[in-house]
Amino acid sequence: MNLSFSFVIPVYNRPDEIRELLESMVSQTYVNSFEVVLVEDGSTHSSKEVVAEFSHQLDISYYVKENSGPGPSRNYGMERAKGNYFIILDSDCILPPDYLIEVTKSLEKEFVHCYGGPDAAHQSFTTLQKAINYAMTSVLTTGGIRGNKVAVGKFQPRSFNMGLSKEVFDTVGGFGKIHPGEDPDLTFRIWKAGFATKLIPEAFVYHKRRVDWSKFYTQVNKFGMVRPILNKWHPETIKMTYWFPTFFCLGLMVSVVFYFLGIQLPLWFFGIYFILIFIDSFLKNKSIVIAILSLFTVLVQFAGYGLGFLKSTFLINFSKRKPQEIFPNLFFK
Repeated sequence: MNLSFSFVIPVYNRPDEIRELLESMVSQTYVNSFEVVLVEDGSTHSSKEVVAEFSHQLDISYYVKENSGPGPSRNYGMERAKGNYFIILDSDCILPPDYLIEVTKSLEKEFVHCYGGPDAAHQSFTTLQKAINYAMTSVLTTGGIRGNKVAVGKFQPRSFNMGLSKEVFDTVGGFGKIHPGEDPDLTFRIWKAGFATKLIPEAFVYHKRRVDWSKFYTQVNKFGMVRPILNKWHPETIKMTYWFPTFFCLGLMVSVVFYFLGIQLPLWFFGIYFILIFIDSFLKNKSIVIAILSLFTVLVQFAGYGLGFLKSTFLINFSKRKPQEIFPNLFFK
């Protein structure tokens, strides 16, 4: 297949992020041409001027539409893209110079109609961004699946760094209106249509995640609430591992109660786990501050996801209402 790439990027009130992303696209070492399709999703802070600065360096198509959420905005962009292979990115990502070369090498060696790449922390990121990146990507947390080579056979790409062919888009129909969760929902439908997915470990992006503690908790809490909805829509994808953050939180709370009752052993196991988190984060980030912050980000991740998953599981399975009625904030109209 003669690959012709179109980057598709929805943006909402993030002109500064787009500048950094476009700068990284200008720096690509890929020698062939590629297209950039930027979809302004009802923003009140336009990226138009930023896009104009790069119009002579990149082949950019810029569209403005009413706010409909990232999923429909990506579909809007793919419907108008000129390439035959779409690369979906979040606006808060930065590409390493060899990104497109690595994608091309992998697809030429083993073509698939959908791939995903991992995310990494750039050296310019703040300590909190690096700690959050650790929690979201480490094999010691629920984030390990993003870069786990063992999971390549059934890897679930994420829409911050995801590629799919025009053929699979035309066949499956693109993203749904749920958010977050629109990317695994699309992946499951891609599998059902008979297409394969894979991880390209070398095709990583620097994912900034401009969030604070409160926003991070809200984000992972929504991830937890979405999973039971996806389980209901796609029951063949249910896994017991999705319960891990919930069991972790409940186990930690019970262990603390046991500790005050004189039974210390259960809490020691959690202590050993957090020591491993600290050591692993320190070795990867070379910073005691980030290692300490990683302990808190992992706790926030497990608590947010675990409690959201437990709440959603109960309501989705014991309520007669549709998910859109139970959790309207997870769906765009």
